[in-house]
Amino acid sequence: MAALRADRPLQLGATLALSMAGAEANVAIGLARLGHSVRWVGVNGDDELGRLVLRTLRAEGVDVSCVSVDAAPTGLVLFEPRVADLTRVSYYRAGSAGSRLTPARLAVALAEGARIVHLTGVTAALGPGPRAAVEAAAHAAGGAVCLDVNYRAKLWSPQEASAALRPLIPLVDILVASDDELALVAPPGVEHEAECVEALLAQGVGEVVVKRGAAGAEVFTGDGSVARPAVRVPVRNTVGAGDAFVAGYLSGLLDGLPVEERLGRAVTTGAFAVASAGDWEGLPFRDELTLLDAAPGSTLR
Repeated sequence: MAALRADRPLQLGATLALSMAGAEANVAIGLARLGHSVRWVGVNGDDELGRLVLRTLRAEGVDVSCVSVDAAPTGLVLFEPRVADLTRVSYYRAGSAGSRLTPARLAVALAEGARIVHLTGVTAALGPGPRAAVEAAAHAAGGAVCLDVNYRAKLWSPQEASAALRPLIPLVDILVASDDELALVAPPGVEHEAECVEALLAQGVGEVVVKRGAAGAEVFTGDGSVARPAVRVPVRNTVGAGDAFVAGYLSGLLDGLPVEERLGRAVTTGAFAVASAGDWEGLPFRDELTLLDAAPGSTLR
């Protein structure tokens, strides 16, 4: 999507800064900055906003060679500061180019293979075509499948999300969810976290990664669990922190790190997003992963 960020409430005539955003695109940029080879596949509008999206991804080192271009307009998201660090988000994605994603438009990229295929519930929420594309990608992935539930109440209902995502669970190797999203993908009637995790592991999920916001995160596997606290930073913006977290976790997986170290990298990249303006703009490069260890107010000379 194109992203417009307001400097104050929109009804007061805010000034808007133009950039781009999107759950999978944020993860792609985060991985590319950490030195990984990454491809983003989707549908963009044949318009100036679509060209902005592709130009930004290319500039960040993301392969966009399998992106389709469509006559429909590029989707739009508005970020509006309301009070303190609370942000109000408005989506304009109905009928957008992204809603025209289909399995056929993923075929070339899937045929070439990948070590990890990352999917989110956001894309599945955009309509029947995108939902079918997410299903096709989960079935056809030659490598590990990572699914971030990433529930967005403004895009679909809990019932719709569950109906679309629960059938994918047996195909998922790494499930990422906030603690309040687990019940959406666990079997019907299972609600408590421990029961949800147990049920998801029993369905074949290798790793259940639970994001707890300011309380950190925890990874559950068949061998037990590992937890890490969040990295404490000044909060500038929480939007995109989950995507940054996922990028750090998958980066650690690609580097062959054990679960505890993957989780450590994930909470670090998440903290970079929280302490920076924008969804992805402040994400670290590999040689910057230790920046947050510096004392507050430090000057790097």
